[in-house]
Amino acid sequence: MLQRFLHNKMAVGTVSLVLFIALLGIFAPLIAPNDPYATDILNKFQSFSIQYPFGTDNLGRCIFSRMLYGIRPTLGLAVLTMICTITLGALMGLLAGYFRGFVEEFIMRVVDVMLSFPSQIMVFAVVALLGISVQNVIIANVFIKWAWYARMIRTGVMQYRDKNFVQFSRCVGTPERFILLRHLVPSIASDLAVLSSLDVGWAIINISTLSFLGLGVQAPTPEWGAMLNEAKNVLTSNPTQMLIPGVAIVILVSAFNLMGDALRDVLDPKEVSK
Repeated sequence: MLQRFLHNKMAVGTVSLVLFIALLGIFAPLIAPNDPYATDILNKFQSFSIQYPFGTDNLGRCIFSRMLYGIRPTLGLAVLTMICTITLGALMGLLAGYFRGFVEEFIMRVVDVMLSFPSQIMVFAVVALLGISVQNVIIANVFIKWAWYARMIRTGVMQYRDKNFVQFSRCVGTPERFILLRHLVPSIASDLAVLSSLDVGWAIINISTLSFLGLGVQAPTPEWGAMLNEAKNVLTSNPTQMLIPGVAIVILVSAFNLMGDALRDVLDPKEVSK
């Protein structure tokens, strides 16, 4: 498996890029040349320089420093959303795919109801109902997205629940919890890895969109979507202020999407068996 990963240039490149960006966010206080919150109206719209590598925004704040600090909420909230979503979706999918009967019918009918509503409208509705805050944004995204993962994971579980190793465990009286955790979860681990990497990209776009609309991370906290919101008023006079966080979001989301495709190739059981 490790050799297949190292030989897949796309997987190595995208994972390295994501880890590099994450490390920049973790060590932002040590790397950032300026205070991301410090304002200086006299120095607004400064061009690129050693002191301000990406210039300054409309309030004279260092864009480069704000970009570094913005990695934490942008990537951190997306990863947290992914963990919560995939955990809830995997649990419901495992129960529905393995136990069948009433459990499956009940879970899948709830899933059908959840998937019948447009996701973005439901996110806005949940945020409007609970109030504008980062916690409510995460709750809204998990509330909307878990059903899709439950359906995907249920399909994967159904492919393995009747395999010989699962049937043998049942015959010898192995507890259901052991079968779920030691047989079925490892069997769908590759699917979970691919779905998780793809979900982070979706979460970054969703959280950034809500922040851009003023429903997510609030100013003056540096977050890439919120930075786009602050920069929209000076798009024509200083397009760099909006271009930099926009390009960063595109690069990070693209890296996660490409990483998901690469991991699917690396973890494909048909390829691994060769």
